[in-house]
Amino acid sequence: MTAAATSAVRRIGPRTFDFSRQVAVMAIVNRTPDSFYDRGRTDATDLAVDAGLQAIAAGADWIDVGGAKFAPGPAVPVAEEIDRVVPVVAGLAEAGAVISVDTFHPEVARAAIAAGAHVINDTTGLHDPAMADVVAETGASVVVTHSLAAPRTPFPSPRYVDVVDEVVAFLRERVALAEARGVASDRIIVDPGHDLNKHTLDSLELTRRLREVTALGYPTLVALSNKDFVGESLGRRDRGERVEGSLAAAVYCVLQGARIVRVHNVRETVDAMRMVEAIEGWREPVFLEHNQ
Repeated sequence: MTAAATSAVRRIGPRTFDFSRQVAVMAIVNRTPDSFYDRGRTDATDLAVDAGLQAIAAGADWIDVGGAKFAPGPAVPVAEEIDRVVPVVAGLAEAGAVISVDTFHPEVARAAIAAGAHVINDTTGLHDPAMADVVAETGASVVVTHSLAAPRTPFPSPRYVDVVDEVVAFLRERVALAEARGVASDRIIVDPGHDLNKHTLDSLELTRRLREVTALGYPTLVALSNKDFVGESLGRRDRGERVEGSLAAAVYCVLQGARIVRVHNVRETVDAMRMVEAIEGWREPVFLEHNQ
């Protein structure tokens, strides 16, 4: 890790973030018929672009476009995934937000970057090392996420001796791989991968000890939004009933150093993050009139 990795100020696409005092809100836009949360609500180019624009209007700094989910299922052909995500990226490229594409295929990454994406969000943690080559060649940024399964395959009953130690070791190894293949340190973001090949108790432990992940020195992204560990912690809550629990987990992570939160519920999360920033003294209130 170089000094650049620990710098709080990052230029990502059209935005500059000071992660010493700022939290970036990443809105999820899926172009999939079987998405985890919206069940295909945005599975059309115009609907996905409109959802991205609405998220930006609601305060999102960043749009994450997905064309194939991480969960087990039939493989999505590379050409089909490109057809799903590239028009959405192109439609949002001039909107002023950071655009990332959630993919584990180097070919999809290259096409998405050519269309205007700034970041590749690889939930397989560079399972294919060629992904690092694409990122290095194009100058894009990359999110390196912890997971254990090969793409789109099940990994039943994962077991860890110490989930946090093992996640940190994995991230350190994959970040080193990226850097060895030419990815600049200041282009790397890490994600511990809540619920990805993990039980609820694993995800809670990661949340509780997230400072051990943020101590790696790279900006840390947390993807907590409406996940099963939130629903199970609160009591068999359906995906639409996990907003408050998701916000609590996000705030907890930010107080331990997370600086990017990947979410479905944009307005609520933006308000929660801006409130944390105000309490911490990282930003001024929008106006002051109470008891003035």
